[in-house]
This record gives sequence, structure tokens and C-alpha cells, in this order.
Amino acid sequence: MDSEKELFTVSVFSENTVGLLSQVALIYTRRCINIESISASTCSIPGVIKWTITSIATRHAMEKVVLQIEKCIEVLKAFLYTDDEIVYQEVALYKVDTSLLMDEPHLEEIIRNHNARILDINRDFTVIEKTGHYSETTALFEELKRYNLRQFVRSGRVTITKSEREFVSEYIEKQNQRKNGSQQG
Repeated sequence: MDSEKELFTVSVFSENTVGLLSQVALIYTRRCINIESISASTCSIPGVIKWTITSIATRHAMEKVVLQIEKCIEVLKAFLYTDDEIVYQEVALYKVDTSLLMDEPHLEEIIRNHNARILDINRDFTVIEKTGHYSETTALFEELKRYNLRQFVRSGRVTITKSEREFVSEYIEKQNQRKNGSQQG
């Protein structure tokens, strides 16, 4: 049903422009939609930034958000996805006392069972990394809480589409056609 709220992922391809984040955040704010996570980084298109934003809302509301985002001059294209249309991951970091890691035999087993890895270890603390879905990084968090977890942080999603043809390849193709057309003329 269209009126049911669910988790959506919005992918935005844009120029790297000062102030665009506040414009996009305002679009969500005006529609009373909370941003659950956001990440931005360079992508395979030179000079283009890919934003990945997750929100819980109705499909109808999110379709309107995507249309509004695309009206921003700096935005090249925006897409709306459900989890079954993308491959996604997030990274979580956990900081625990090194002494516990040495003294608690179950702690090493927990790390192995969650396919996590140790990033940094010193006398005072150990940093553990877990890459996975939200439920996986949360499950490890819940187990590590029992062992005096000092810090925890989780990234926003990074995504790749499952579709064969995507915006990135189409964009590069169009840019090459324009470039070749201007060189011929």
C-alpha cells in the first residue's frame, strides 16, 4: 500500500557546491521527513559527488522529495530506491578496553562470529571494524555493550544499483558524445 512508511534510499549526483547540503536538508524539513543517514563522496564521474540519503516515509512523499531535489541547479540526477534495488553497506567502529580483549575469551569469539576485524590495538583500547547492514552492525553493538564499550560510530550507507544500465555510465557516454561532437565541429 502506498500510504505505508518504509525505508527508502535516495541517490543524488551533483556538482560539489557550497550550500547544496542545506538546500537538500530544507527539502526534507519542509516535508517533515527525517534523514536517517547521509553520506557523500566522489564517484566514478570526475567532478561529481554522489550523496546517499536514507529516510523512512511513504513512497509518494519520497517521490516528491526526489522531484524537488532534482530542481536544484547543481543536481544532475536523483533516484529513489528500496533495499531490493540496491547493494548497500555501512561501516561501524567500536572501541573497547584492550585488557578486556586479553582477559575475556568470549570477546575474541564474538568478533570472529560477526566477521569483524581489529583495526587498531594499543595498551588502552582496541578499535574493531564491522562492515554490513544496519542490523548486523547493531547486533555487534548489542553484544559489545556488555564489555564496557567506550565508543561506537556508524557511517551512512554506501550503495550501488543492481540495474544493468545506470546513470553513471549514461552520463559518461553523453559527456563523451558532447566532447567528440565539439572536437569535430
